[in-house]
Amino acid sequence: MQAVQQIEPSPGRVTAPRFPRLWVPRRVLVTPAALEWEHGRQIVARAEAIGSTVVHLSSNRLTGISPTSSDPLDPRRAYADAKTTLAVVVSPPGKRKLQPIPPSADWQFHLAEGCPAHCQYCYLAGSLQGPPITRIYANLPEILEGLRPYASGGTVTSRSQTRAAEGVTFEASCYTDPLGIEHLTGSLAETIRFFGAWNAPVQMRFTTKFDAVQPLLALKHERRTRIRFSVNAQKIVHDFEGGTATLAARLGAMRLLADSGYPVGLTIAPIMPFEGWQQGYTSLLEAVNDTLSGAHDLDLTVEMITHRFTPGSKDVLLSWYPKTTLDMNEEARTRKLNKFGTFKYVYPKSEMSELRSFFTAALGRILPNAKVLYWT
Repeated sequence: MQAVQQIEPSPGRVTAPRFPRLWVPRRVLVTPAALEWEHGRQIVARAEAIGSTVVHLSSNRLTGISPTSSDPLDPRRAYADAKTTLAVVVSPPGKRKLQPIPPSADWQFHLAEGCPAHCQYCYLAGSLQGPPITRIYANLPEILEGLRPYASGGTVTSRSQTRAAEGVTFEASCYTDPLGIEHLTGSLAETIRFFGAWNAPVQMRFTTKFDAVQPLLALKHERRTRIRFSVNAQKIVHDFEGGTATLAARLGAMRLLADSGYPVGLTIAPIMPFEGWQQGYTSLLEAVNDTLSGAHDLDLTVEMITHRFTPGSKDVLLSWYPKTTLDMNEEARTRKLNKFGTFKYVYPKSEMSELRSFFTAALGRILPNAKVLYWT
């Protein structure tokens, strides 16, 4: 992966807002171990500067995260309380042992866990234990240095003839949206610099629904970071993606990054066959094409993920969003087993085939130069 000249954004382009709306946690819980790291102390200083209440814990065990409601079993109140809470902790050794993450990347690593957004289909529901607070890892230098032994390759993209050119891939957004908390962490910028200076065939990648990309534009990324934007038809964004940047803002942010030389991508997810879905997704792809038109040396990928849920995640989501209109009708789905013997509900084969055929044709017509990485 060769170094490239950074391209300044051109005036008059569609851009993200100059002052994106940033998440302000109501309280920040800090463990003693986190304060042993300079990165942790910087996170605390940023939180104090934006007005969050910082609570210094007496031990490294997270406490004080139970619901403030008089009814401790109220899941909606517990959710609301957790979603306004940030914890600054240290990533334990077990979290730093990398695992493959097919079909996205050779390896997954974690800068944080949890997300400040309010997506009613949240795939973290049922995946992370306990209340959905956002945990930021203070020991970032240790996390990054721990990536080096994995540069020899992996079992996902490294072994793919169509994706081997990406290098050994490292996914940073399995359990978080790192851009949504970057104004507090600074972790993305440090990670992008780390990969930019890593003289090896490697690539860091992450997906986001946020738009505060300005601090990333001038970094020396050397095209070793691919930033993908999670996008959907406007109806899905409006109905189910609370607390995120608008679709227009995400696309504008993607253009800024492309003009700054970053490889970019679309994560179209979760794809849903709502009434009028063909026109909804056509409009989405046309908006992407309009926004990226004329971008210099554009490197655009597409990843597509259809909506799915598990019995456990459905229960959690309904406790968080009891009035949701999200379609989780099990009778209209097909059960799909995984290698662990558990199952999820996906669209029936005929419906999946119709969706995939549509996107194959639409992408070929509207974004013919985009590289499709996978459909699932």
